[in-house]
Amino acid sequence: MSSDFQSLGLAPELVRAVADEGYTQPTPIQSQAIPLILAGRDLLAAAQTGTGKTAGFTLPILQRLAAHAHKPAPKTVRVLVLTPTRELAAQVEEAVRTYGKHLRVSSAVVFGGVGIVPQIAALKRGVDILVATPGRLLDHVGQRTVDLSKVEVLVLDEADRMLDMGFIHDIKRVLAQLPKRRQNLLFSATFSDEIRALAHGLLHDPATVEVARRNEASALVTQVMHPVSKERKRELLRDLIAQGDWRQVLVFTRMKHGANRLAEQLNKDGLEAAAIHGNKSQGARTRALAGFKDGSVRVLVATDIAARGLDIEQLPHVVNYELPNVPEDYVHRIGRTGRAGSPGHAVSLVSPDEYAYLRDIERLLKKPIERMVVPGFEAGKPGTIPVEDERRPPRPQQRTAKPHAPIKHAARPAEAKRGEHRHPRPVEAQPKRSHAPHPPRPAKPAQTSAHSAQRHERRPRRDEDGNVRSNLPPALQAAFRRAR
Repeated sequence: MSSDFQSLGLAPELVRAVADEGYTQPTPIQSQAIPLILAGRDLLAAAQTGTGKTAGFTLPILQRLAAHAHKPAPKTVRVLVLTPTRELAAQVEEAVRTYGKHLRVSSAVVFGGVGIVPQIAALKRGVDILVATPGRLLDHVGQRTVDLSKVEVLVLDEADRMLDMGFIHDIKRVLAQLPKRRQNLLFSATFSDEIRALAHGLLHDPATVEVARRNEASALVTQVMHPVSKERKRELLRDLIAQGDWRQVLVFTRMKHGANRLAEQLNKDGLEAAAIHGNKSQGARTRALAGFKDGSVRVLVATDIAARGLDIEQLPHVVNYELPNVPEDYVHRIGRTGRAGSPGHAVSLVSPDEYAYLRDIERLLKKPIERMVVPGFEAGKPGTIPVEDERRPPRPQQRTAKPHAPIKHAARPAEAKRGEHRHPRPVEAQPKRSHAPHPPRPAKPAQTSAHSAQRHERRPRRDEDGNVRSNLPPALQAAFRRAR
């Protein structure tokens, strides 16, 4: 039953682990990549999403570690696997434990969003295989809790997504910590010009494996698009899930707040839904993914980055609630279904403002996507969900100054007083002036400080008739009166 995997040169323990998972035939990427990796060659490999890339490098790496078994020194790592997302890192490390369960090989996974103390404890003992995201790995490097100078094999998994997410500088910082002599494996869903440039500076005399045309969708996935107005997308999605009795649906949105809002609305419609994206805590993402796998969550709404590492066996339905603005992301999205030889169904809900995105996707695929108008959702037909329920709550309006009406510049009149406006406003725009007398000013409170009292004493005093009283003695006052 497992003779095909045996013919690839894998150890009996690995063949038995593969058979325990129910796999009998290696995929094309596995058939071509495993012998090259066992031979020690650097590798640049591309295959369709869901064709077994993870097992394609995990199995030969486990074989190499088992053949040269020794306990790693404290804080050191023998094999380093870099992934772009937390979910993909957890998935790869789980595959390492699954396929290496009959071998004495240690592994660990480090990524952000969780406590760093347990990771430090795991790295302190030294590990054979470390799966990490670049950011958290650099945190450990900065704290000197990991030593990458003993790495024998480097794997960049989903390298195209790491470049898309801006990890190129972090990757270069990690490469600076590695020894010069090592085996390098670069796995990607697609071959882009940026990937080839990275491979040129990273790989040494690499073997190239490409089992599918660049950016080609799986032939096992049935693709269809439903034209629908933006306001009625939620209603159509609800009807497709309910009437089709879809029990497990992965829905893609472009924005994080859109994923949250759609999940809340589907829950109101009676469909168990959860959202997963980069702003969610790792605990929330793990619970949502676990519920989706065990069936307690019927609809998982995700963004492109968060869903890149999702691996759900025999996922039947993928829905593009919003088309991606990058055509290659469409291939990655629908690649979540139709995996491991199982058929898949990909549905796209396309509003008129997304037709430009649709043309770019069809140009990339080099074929049109089947169009199917759902009865009751024809253009111009009103929906059953109130429009007010679909719209986001209005933001409070900010007060803005009203622009003045344009007026002609008149010459300043000769009798204009100093300080008046050079360009007076129109009469209707001027405020009305009141001719009522101004109210009397309130009397100032008496000053009680010592300084104020002294100043008050220095002021001239007045008699009841208003004349100023002198502070001179009476005799001098009389002399001054006689002199006047």
